[in-house]
Amino acid sequence: MLALLTAGVALAVAAGGAQDSPIPGSRFVCTALPPEATHTGCPLPAMPMQGGTLSPEEELRAAVLQLRETVVQQKETLGAQREAIRELTGKLARCEGLAGGKARGSGATGKDTMGDLPRDPGHVVEQLSRSLQTLKDRLENLELQLRTNASNAGLPSDFRDVLQRRLGELERQLLRKVAELEDEKSLLHNETSAHRQKTESTLNALLQRVTELERGNSAFKSPDAFKVSLPLRTNYLYGKIKKTLPELYAFTICLWLRSSASPGIGTPFSYAVPGQANEIVLIEWGNNPIELLINDKVAQLPLFVSDGKWHHICITWTTRDGMWEAFQDGEKLGTGENLAPWHPIKPGGVLILGQEQDTVGGRFDATQAFVGELSQFNIWDRVLRAQEIINIANCSTNMPGNIIPWVDNNVDVFGGASKWPVETCEERLLDL
Repeated sequence: MLALLTAGVALAVAAGGAQDSPIPGSRFVCTALPPEATHTGCPLPAMPMQGGTLSPEEELRAAVLQLRETVVQQKETLGAQREAIRELTGKLARCEGLAGGKARGSGATGKDTMGDLPRDPGHVVEQLSRSLQTLKDRLENLELQLRTNASNAGLPSDFRDVLQRRLGELERQLLRKVAELEDEKSLLHNETSAHRQKTESTLNALLQRVTELERGNSAFKSPDAFKVSLPLRTNYLYGKIKKTLPELYAFTICLWLRSSASPGIGTPFSYAVPGQANEIVLIEWGNNPIELLINDKVAQLPLFVSDGKWHHICITWTTRDGMWEAFQDGEKLGTGENLAPWHPIKPGGVLILGQEQDTVGGRFDATQAFVGELSQFNIWDRVLRAQEIINIANCSTNMPGNIIPWVDNNVDVFGGASKWPVETCEERLLDL
């Protein structure tokens, strides 16, 4: 069109320079050229018809020019509209992909094609609803614009019908996706509410049970006929011995335990004092063997107790040359020396069942927690003879610790650990 106007202006200027008095009512008609063509000139002006009317040939030429201009304009408009339709179609496809991913349970975290979304499912659905509403509004505006442009440009009716059908289909798909996401939002909200109520109910029941257990259990046949159950590997389930240790130059620690945890049963007991969290610790951590720590010095014990059966464990130690012995089910399996020699056990610390202490009475590590059951935890201030340990292990004698005896009112449990009646000797026979 620009080429036509340029040609017309050039021809008019040339005609004005050639004739001082142009013919009144003259018209100059130029041959239409494509925009990229080089202008070489226009044909001579046609002679006007009598009475100021156009000849059929001139009317045809004028109609052709007007139609060419209309076609160029509509090509530009349709190009922009096709680009908008492709953009909206792509966004709709991404929305469909996102909805399909959620239906397959592909996860509620991370990124998707719509950008970073919040982790909360309700927020995800609300943001998608807003995005889809925005797309719907843009579709409606585009449809209105297309209708207006089509009416003004005189587009063929079949082309307008195709556009309308396409836009109607996109709108229906969009509304269907919005309805599906709204339903999913409602479902997620209901599931979240039900899960929260269930969790609160469980926690309340657990809290009530812990409170009852912390008040003490008087249903045991005798004060020592109970066990402490630590069913989970956490940093908040543990038992605590109310009494503390005096200064010791020798000791024997015996207990019954049952565990099938792996890797490693964890920490059956630990004794921490100010300035030394590892004053006395028995631990099996990861794939390491069971270790006895005294004043943070380590000896590896040849004990194997992670088969889910009750086992009787006894450990003796004396400060003289740091001599130690390890017994399992009455049998001596190992002995050694130079374990913290000439170091007396410090008094006034805290004895914890089921957790390893990094500070006195706290800073537990879930990976080092004991998982299983403990009973008959007794401490003496001397090295027991081998026969005494055998008699305790085969239940032929009842010999409470003279420093720390296993009695109900000396053991508190916390965090969901529990105390239950048990006869360890009877259960031991059932394991055999």
